[in-house]
Amino acid sequence: MAGTRRHGAGRGRPTLEEVAARAGVGRGTVSRVINGSPRVSDRTRTAVEQAVAELGYVPNRVARALAANRADAVALVIPEPETRLFAEPYFSDIIRGVGAELADTDLQLLLTLIRTPKERQRLADYLSAHRVDGVLLVSVHADDPLPDLLERIEMPAVLSGRRSAHETVPYVDSDNTGGAQSAVEHLIGRGRETVATITGPLDMYVAQCRLEGYGAAVRAAGREVEAELVASADFTEEGGRRAMRQLLSQRPDLDGVFAASDVMAAGARQVLRENGRGVPDDVALVGFEDSAVARHMDPPLTSVRQATEEMGRAMVRVLLEEIAGRSDRTAKRPQMVLPTQLVRRESS
Repeated sequence: MAGTRRHGAGRGRPTLEEVAARAGVGRGTVSRVINGSPRVSDRTRTAVEQAVAELGYVPNRVARALAANRADAVALVIPEPETRLFAEPYFSDIIRGVGAELADTDLQLLLTLIRTPKERQRLADYLSAHRVDGVLLVSVHADDPLPDLLERIEMPAVLSGRRSAHETVPYVDSDNTGGAQSAVEHLIGRGRETVATITGPLDMYVAQCRLEGYGAAVRAAGREVEAELVASADFTEEGGRRAMRQLLSQRPDLDGVFAASDVMAAGARQVLRENGRGVPDDVALVGFEDSAVARHMDPPLTSVRQATEEMGRAMVRVLLEEIAGRSDRTAKRPQMVLPTQLVRRESS
């Protein structure tokens, strides 16, 4: 009969969505049946199994392996205070992507903030007891001991960003160097003669890469990288304000600023306004991330777009493969760098 014909013939492999539609249930319910969850009625299980048989659906290896998990949970660890978590769109976008990608699995997401050494030790003890199946680690500083701990206890883990160019833990990152270089090339191309930068904390590889991109663009234009045009901050709005005041005191002739985050650019914009500098007439301003902050600034901020929500999704996909044992731990670890794009607006 036509209704029992293998769906895959000529159309490629049937999807989880097609099984769900055939059975009249949601994707999550199909996932639970495939993974052997007891939280499904016999009637629903029968409907799903019949749809699987009719369509010729073959569960992927990740889904099958996840059925054997001990903890049914993954931890999203952010070693920052809650003030940064709620003030910076980067974190909310990462969380949104992670949550969306986990929605159709049976894994519980545990969000953990680390603010003190005591909290860090408590988390280390928790992870060492393998209370979770894997860890997503966001906002990694060079001296953070957590990635090394995760390696030692053989806990599947994925980083958002890297500690260095020689990172050994699986990661998902953005093209920070290339994105920053495009931002500064844009400022120079707009005729700006004295372009400064506000960096993130330089114990973070992401900040080092964005500074490297700034320097590459400056040198490519035949100019020198001047120390007075570089001010370090901490990815916060107040940090952006402090750095902008420092730059204006050192080089009042500056006419362009690349801030390594939109939030720092917002702080810089306030200081420029306080000092009677118009944007972009007197000083052109560019940020990084293309967050909601950029779109709501006055004037709207030119910014380097990074796919932050997709980073969260990609981190989960890599982690699920690690949990399922698809990655050979003796081989090169999964490493993903997502492209960036300059979005031009009125601030430059």
